[in-house]
Amino acid sequence: MNGTNRKDISPGITVDIVLKADQRTGKLTRGVVKDILTNSGTHPHGIKVRLTDGQIGRVQFIHSN
Repeated sequence: MNGTNRKDISPGITVDIVLKADQRTGKLTRGVVKDILTNSGTHPHGIKVRLTDGQIGRVQFIHSN
């Protein structure tokens, strides 16, 4: 599932995000969502989140646990 809809994302789920520094390469970072930073319902490049380790990026893929 992609991460363009805010309603699909909640704290505690595992996601793959792309960090700002990795946007050119598309390298993904996996982690658990701590906070949702995007206020709008959708975003074409992915909803921005903060992971439990403090990293911030846009959700590219949502893992079903």
